[in-house]
Amino acid sequence: MKTVGSAIEEPELETDAQQKSLRSFAVMWGGQAVSLFGSRLVRFAVIWWITLATGSATVLATASIMFLLPQIIVGPFAGSYVDRWNRKRVMMVSDTLIAATIGILALLFYLNIQEVWHIYLIMLVSSFLGSFHFPAMQASTTLMVPEEHYSRIGGINQSLQGVINVLAPPIGAVLYVLFPLESILAIDIVTAFFAVVSVAAIHIPQPEAAPDSEKQSPLSDMADGLRFLKGWTGALLLIVFAMILNLIATPAFSLLPLLVINYFGGDATTLAFMQSAFALGMVTGGAILGIWGGTENRVKTGMGALAIQGAALFFVGTLPSDFVEIAFLLLLVAGFMNPIFNGSVIAIMQATIPPEMQGRVFSLIISGATAMTPIGLAFAGPVADAFGVPIWFIISGLVTASLSVSAFFVPSVMNLEKIAKERASKTQTEDENQDEDVSQDSAIEAKTLPD
Repeated sequence: MKTVGSAIEEPELETDAQQKSLRSFAVMWGGQAVSLFGSRLVRFAVIWWITLATGSATVLATASIMFLLPQIIVGPFAGSYVDRWNRKRVMMVSDTLIAATIGILALLFYLNIQEVWHIYLIMLVSSFLGSFHFPAMQASTTLMVPEEHYSRIGGINQSLQGVINVLAPPIGAVLYVLFPLESILAIDIVTAFFAVVSVAAIHIPQPEAAPDSEKQSPLSDMADGLRFLKGWTGALLLIVFAMILNLIATPAFSLLPLLVINYFGGDATTLAFMQSAFALGMVTGGAILGIWGGTENRVKTGMGALAIQGAALFFVGTLPSDFVEIAFLLLLVAGFMNPIFNGSVIAIMQATIPPEMQGRVFSLIISGATAMTPIGLAFAGPVADAFGVPIWFIISGLVTASLSVSAFFVPSVMNLEKIAKERASKTQTEDENQDEDVSQDSAIEAKTLPD
């Protein structure tokens, strides 16, 4: 099998018409949708197996940490390579190798020699490969979809996540009862095949590479991404917000299985319904954003949605243990707001980051936003074991709502998109003036040369 590096060749330069091919995007999107469904179904089954086998919040938190570490450590460098390599091949090779790792885990379960550390290792490898796949997918979308549809595509993507999260948990719960786990894992391998074939069947455009891009090292590329963000105060503040939110909020959702068992006294069906309630909200919110497109100021749209989501999470943590139906409703509200926030922010980034920079900048943003999550999980596991999971929902809700409201009073955040576009326009003008000066100098030299 080819490695990620050897399978990826020189980028192909594309025409503007091909870059905006919505038909090709729809094919790619469909294959990824099938693959995401398989992965989500398998993830539910594996997490439920860990929950039943260990009953430990610390083990669940550690599993999440294993998944996040490659995104933090490898992510910034992966984005540099994504900007250099053929993005189509990046996605194909990543999906293929991820399917292979799931196949190994299925074999371990079939032989009945699985250990929790095996799952940790598979999560590490899969996340490493995903660190290449995600920025390649996001950067490709920018070149295949017109800018005026970015928010709508963001909403549709979030709605897809919601549909998958509505269907996968209950189906996963049923399959967990009916079939051994190795059979369920095989589903992810089959659905990954659809993703690889769909990408192989289409033309995915490449941005024009900078003239000196091949001379730069990945560290230089990462430095370019950091310099790009350094002059963008609003984006840096958003990353700081995301780091704090991931420190506090992500552990709450990672520990949801234990909230179901230990606090609400539920089972796999209860967990499936809770996750499906959140997902149903995502479907609705994503569909509305896909139709509506958000307000003119996409930052206000996103932050307003995030504030409401924070309030919903706070109330989940304060509910009495016999109010499980109200928990379903609150998670529905939180899920509804999730795609409106994520879709709006992703659209801003896609519209304001130059295509040839998107791989490395997206990776830096993802790494920065994810960096605090393992720390939060490392604290959340022992704290939840000692004091219960609800306290983490209360804290995460308060912090999420407070940060979101505070963003409305920070001009550099509220005007983030406007400032970025003014900055890009200024840079373009300076480049044009510089080119004009060079042309004039060349003309003067030509006139002064002796006959």
